[in-house]
Amino acid sequence: MRVKICGITSIEDAILAVEAGADALGLVFYPPSPRNVTLEQAAEIARAVSPFVVLTGLFVDAHPEQVEGVLAQVPLNLLQFHGDENAPYCRQFHRPYIKALRMKPELNPVEAMAAFPDARGILLDAYRKGVPGGTGDTFDWQRVPQDSGRQIILAGGLTPENVAGAIDTARPQAVDVSGGVERSPGRKDAARVRAFIRAARARLAEPLVQN
Repeated sequence: MRVKICGITSIEDAILAVEAGADALGLVFYPPSPRNVTLEQAAEIARAVSPFVVLTGLFVDAHPEQVEGVLAQVPLNLLQFHGDENAPYCRQFHRPYIKALRMKPELNPVEAMAAFPDARGILLDAYRKGVPGGTGDTFDWQRVPQDSGRQIILAGGLTPENVAGAIDTARPQAVDVSGGVERSPGRKDAARVRAFIRAARARLAEPLVQN
């Protein structure tokens, strides 16, 4: 089970997450977010972590020049698009990307995923009107498509307390957490980061629940 810790805003938290076993770190380039980082912060974090950690940049309906400006200064391995971007927009940067889909009640996730055939992964997140992510809300994990042939990342309201159950139900290839391991927006809690990763990785050793 792969784990991404998102909303990293400091070198301290980046190192904490990596030492706890995180596979990927998320840097938010969306000014309205309390977890937004400047180019200077992002570059410092990138210099501080191993090149084998997947450094992910999160954008929300950003102008292409903004994305290009970040890529010119921060060595991102992966892009994450969390708004209403379409596939041509996402692929124009010639960088691996994942596309976030907010699980509106009327959304058919299989049809929505098909619109992004070249995405490296699809992140399924909770939906709250007017908020692109980081809500702390969950959604019905039974809505996650099984045997889709896609790499699915589960997000939305995950915590150390519920991530094992979420994995058992949704059977994703990876999980993504931000607020569920924080002591305040943008500042990670060491004990919760470690507990989250332990709980997620423990599912490897146990049979998944058959629904």
